[in-house]
Amino acid sequence: MKSWILVSCVAFAASTATGAVDYVKDIKPLLRERCVSCHGTVKQNGDLRLDAGALIANASHAELLARVRSQDEDERMPPEGARLTTEQVALLQQWMDAGAPFPADEAIPKKPSEHWAFQPVKRPIVPKSKHAHPIDAFVFGQEEAPPAATSGALLRRAYLDLMGLPPALDDQGRFLPDTSDKSDAFERLIDDLLTRPEYGERWARHWLDVVRYADSNGYERDAEKPFVWRYRDYVIEALNKDKPFDRFVIEQIAGDDLPDKSLESHIATGFLRLGHWDDEPADPAADRYDQLDDIVSTTGQAFLGLTIGCARCHDHKFEPLSQRDYYGLVAVFNPLQRPAKGRTELTVKVGEADVYTWKQREGTIPATHVLLRGSPTRLGDAVEPASPAIVSQPLAQKSRLGLAQWIASPNNPLTARVIVNRVWQQHFGTGLVSTANDFGLMGAAPSHPELLDWLAHWFVHDAKWSLKKLHRLILTSRAWQQVKSEDSLLRYRRLEVEAIRDSMLAVSGQLNPKRFGPAMRPAIPAAALEANTDKDKIWKASDEREASRRSIYTFIKRGLVVPMLESLDLADTVSSCPQRQVTTVAPQALTLFNGDFVNAQARHFAARLKREAGDDAEKQITLAWRLALCREPSASELAQMKSFLQTEPLEQLCRVILNLNEFVYPE
Repeated sequence: MKSWILVSCVAFAASTATGAVDYVKDIKPLLRERCVSCHGTVKQNGDLRLDAGALIANASHAELLARVRSQDEDERMPPEGARLTTEQVALLQQWMDAGAPFPADEAIPKKPSEHWAFQPVKRPIVPKSKHAHPIDAFVFGQEEAPPAATSGALLRRAYLDLMGLPPALDDQGRFLPDTSDKSDAFERLIDDLLTRPEYGERWARHWLDVVRYADSNGYERDAEKPFVWRYRDYVIEALNKDKPFDRFVIEQIAGDDLPDKSLESHIATGFLRLGHWDDEPADPAADRYDQLDDIVSTTGQAFLGLTIGCARCHDHKFEPLSQRDYYGLVAVFNPLQRPAKGRTELTVKVGEADVYTWKQREGTIPATHVLLRGSPTRLGDAVEPASPAIVSQPLAQKSRLGLAQWIASPNNPLTARVIVNRVWQQHFGTGLVSTANDFGLMGAAPSHPELLDWLAHWFVHDAKWSLKKLHRLILTSRAWQQVKSEDSLLRYRRLEVEAIRDSMLAVSGQLNPKRFGPAMRPAIPAAALEANTDKDKIWKASDEREASRRSIYTFIKRGLVVPMLESLDLADTVSSCPQRQVTTVAPQALTLFNGDFVNAQARHFAARLKREAGDDAEKQITLAWRLALCREPSASELAQMKSFLQTEPLEQLCRVILNLNEFVYPE
């Protein structure tokens, strides 16, 4: 608040010095900060809007000034927070005395119901273009597309995108010398990669970020979630089988309530229980609603791209989501009960398996009420299960299954747009909508709105909700195959830590292909062990072979994240993570150059080069470049590395390669 007052004082001084108040610089920011949440497009208390100059012109200026000056707590505006400062009120009066001028071309914000994300998904006509591929037609129109990347760059890009691993030598040999039409060869490559089990392991990690997956509960005890890894395995298998995304949605929300329910669909509902859990809450009633809030918030962000959780205590300040909308979703999940005995979590028996999921409450389900100010002791109106009113599609059944079917409906304007955008984001580095978890009024507008809608409609009606078909469509476009540059849709970005770690294991020859089952537990560095205040909570490390499995199988303990994963920007595990942060901090360099894991892989990498290339330095260097970077070394690189090996052992050369920017970036 102090900074705002300071800015206002400076603005006031500047405006009075020139004799005029600037609406755009002085007035509009003030109204947006203090007034628009109650007098804008979402809410119009007193039938008053203050989010555009033309609307303010119709209001009583005298009454507005009287209300902002009032000392009466029932009359003053804004009703909450600090009063406007003397300088701010003076700015308003000076502007109004001058006739409240505003730019003639100022747009009046649209009503929430007119927001693009709430409109039905309709299939736009593909623009006329010299490009046959529909994505390229939307992106490039009649312009020439940028040149495509080299075969080697495309091969490595495709492998890292779809599998999170560099191409093995055999795979390089099959694609790079291909003398047939390159586009056909590349399409065959994509089809092949999408059939490999590594695809599910790579893309499941993206989904686990969105649904806040971890193997422990967090809070003080941070106990292990029993058999939660079954949900992780469910996601991997669902993606590898190309389970239609609408079915994928329904199973996670209401798989235990389906007519054809199975062990698999029961496991899928582990999604609802992935959040952190306090096993000894100070206020059990409030904790109950915290758990429901976790489910409602994650469901809203993950599937719908809506920040519905902000309406827990009051109507959403900036979105057309009311507190009643929020508790309508709480009512959907209120029949659920967490199986637990005191501080110990329990599982649910489904056939012969221990499944980590909720169970339905027995007996009469208590009514759900709006909680005034979010307090469980202050009950407001009773509410029934319902979807947010802004989407105006009532649930066919007032149950979790009804909600799941509504979310997965082809008529839902949000679901297909949200998932198509998530896939685009992972392939290009940024989404067509850059706020992947927020498609609301405060979210970013799509950069290519017609392309987004075309993809969403195609995904539902042509691809039949097939994610593999969506991947294939994107990767066969010139938009994705073009050479990366600062101006292209493709963004330079460091690989996620899992892909970096897995790539190191792959090129060193140590990657353990074992799949599924309980998580492996990597060794924790001695420094981290010493710094931990509760050493009883530190696990016994798996042996090296078990710990060399893919990173998706790593035990993720909320209170003790493996340092390498943490320093290289593992996803937040408390709430839905729409996109990984990419930071650049000193511990990353120390981890990658001095870390125990990296140095162990450098030793294994050197041993592999000696086995497969013999003692010839040039052959060792060439093989190392092929394995790690999918290309031959240049003459300059070869000469530098030969010189390096005259004074340093091969292990150190391997350590250097694992630290190259080219290794930790797709290109």
